[in-house]
Amino acid sequence: MAQAVVTVFIVVYIGMLLGRLPRLQLDRTGVALLGAIALIAGGALSLSQAAKSIDLSTITLLFAFMVISAQLRLGGFYTRTAEAVTSLKTSPSLLLAAVILLTGVLSAVFMNDIVCLALPPVLIQTCRRRRLDPVPYLLAVACAANVGSAATLIGNPQNILIGQTLGLSFSGYLLMAGIPSLLGLAIIWAVITWQYRTRWHNGEGCPEELPGELQPWNGWESFKALSIAGLLFVIFLFTGLPRDIAALAAAGLLLMSRKLHSRTMLGLVDWQVLVLFCGLFVVNHALARTGVPELVVSEMLGHGIDLEHPGWLFSITVLLSNAVSNVPAAMLLLPVASHPLAGPVLALSSTFAGNLLIVGSIANIIVVESAAAHGIRISWRNHAPTGVIVTVLTLAVAALTLWLWSSI
Repeated sequence: MAQAVVTVFIVVYIGMLLGRLPRLQLDRTGVALLGAIALIAGGALSLSQAAKSIDLSTITLLFAFMVISAQLRLGGFYTRTAEAVTSLKTSPSLLLAAVILLTGVLSAVFMNDIVCLALPPVLIQTCRRRRLDPVPYLLAVACAANVGSAATLIGNPQNILIGQTLGLSFSGYLLMAGIPSLLGLAIIWAVITWQYRTRWHNGEGCPEELPGELQPWNGWESFKALSIAGLLFVIFLFTGLPRDIAALAAAGLLLMSRKLHSRTMLGLVDWQVLVLFCGLFVVNHALARTGVPELVVSEMLGHGIDLEHPGWLFSITVLLSNAVSNVPAAMLLLPVASHPLAGPVLALSSTFAGNLLIVGSIANIIVVESAAAHGIRISWRNHAPTGVIVTVLTLAVAALTLWLWSSI
């Protein structure tokens, strides 16, 4: 049975690497779900064991913030803020700075994947109206969404997982991760400004609005979501209340609306991400029961690679995040996260590493797909020159910050 479990695990993580399985219409979520089904149907885990392997605290917090972000999206908040920033009469480089700052701040508070869904349509309209090349601004959104989301334990799915699993302090993590994230946003601006300094314009205009793309502004619905999100942030920072329960209560309050139907709000929840998490929880738990992970860790230790050391954990996280994406990488490495700095190491390195390749994070993929829907192609050739430099520099800043914290 152990051999069968290992085989399923390998197939699932090949799917994470490739983004699909050959000849099958399965994406990463489908692969993870199929792996979990195979383990349960094959008798490696009972249905109750599979259910117990799923971290409900992480799933609950993810779901709750997806509901809050859905309310903001339906209330037109993302559209209004994006329009306010992109309507600034300023130079292309300063507009880029404003877009990066907006994306980074929103991603730190409302999850980067949602931000990457909401901002590109407005940004593309603005760029075409001004006859600016939208590619550098879309690259900025992808990179800033990753870097900005690293600042908090609610900024992205892997940070939520790490924070809930390790019981990290919200304020303590923010204090540590805030500085490298802010410096990372500055690095993104400097890199893209330098790369596109002589080619901001492409001469392609777009005189017409894109119908049906953008949500109209609803002040009351946006105010409700912002007020509740602000209250949650205060609770996270200054109280010891369970983050998952507080966020779930907040989501429940928002679902009680006289204007927005719950079906509409729940339709904007990213169920694919939630199912991906559930599938990977089951697959990883089945592997842990075989004892294989302990053998691998012991073998690596015999070759001088100690995953409990922050330096090695940082390096391996970066490699794994670009091999199988950052969420699966964080799940794989959490069992060896025993060092006091292991949580911040995992969160910062897995998130910053996501900028290296388009497939490194879901945020990148969302931006690229949104661009394609508007006739803008962003290939690895467009992304790599920016992504590689940004990743190397931000990881260097993160490593230096973590080293300084370990020395205190």
